[in-house]
Amino acid sequence: MAGHSAWKNIKHRKASVDAKRGKLWSKASRAIIMAAKSGGGDPRFNAGLRLAIDEAKAVNMPRDTIEKAVKKGTGELDSESYEAVRYEGYATGGVAVIAECLVCNVNRTAPEIRTIFDKNGGSFGVPGSVSYSFAQQGSIIVDGEKAGEERLMEVALEAGAQDIRDLGGAWQVLTAPADLSKVKEALEAASIALESAEIAWIPGMMVQVDPASGAAVQKLIDALEEHDDVQKVFTNAEFAE
Repeated sequence: MAGHSAWKNIKHRKASVDAKRGKLWSKASRAIIMAAKSGGGDPRFNAGLRLAIDEAKAVNMPRDTIEKAVKKGTGELDSESYEAVRYEGYATGGVAVIAECLVCNVNRTAPEIRTIFDKNGGSFGVPGSVSYSFAQQGSIIVDGEKAGEERLMEVALEAGAQDIRDLGGAWQVLTAPADLSKVKEALEAASIALESAEIAWIPGMMVQVDPASGAAVQKLIDALEEHDDVQKVFTNAEFAE
């Protein structure tokens, strides 16, 4: 059931792309800088950079802006130094929340994230207080109208996927983190259009929330995603339709 919320969040993000394009480009740029810094500037040999560039293209980031971010990551251009930090906590109704961030000033970001939790009915946790109940996996979302189950399973499982889940309108292909790029490339080679591909925190157990609680949880997610340093937010919330 974990993927239903993933599909809902993807549709929610797409609806707000135009309103938040500048912020999304800034976040995508940071991801590219970090990926290039850790694995080099050639996406052919850096799977993390390939994923970061794909995500940048998904929000229509211009090619020259992408290339500039790669050069910042490799040191060819000056750039701020970022650090990957994960913040954890709980939203209304005991929903677990993970916020993955790229920060340049931890002493500033941590209290700001704590304040977002506090102001939106949540509670800020210590490292590991939430993530122990999640597992990091490659997650690929495919629109159900663009791919049939049989063909998707044939290609994905042959390429090394671990599982395929029906999200009700979409499919979620789960992989080991190291196999994400390989499975993604196999699906693309088979002309199967992808909605997203990322290393995600997949919850072991979902928490069902009613519409009122769901609105409060979504408000917290939106507030976190508005923060400049937050790259992605993951929860174990199962939202009511």
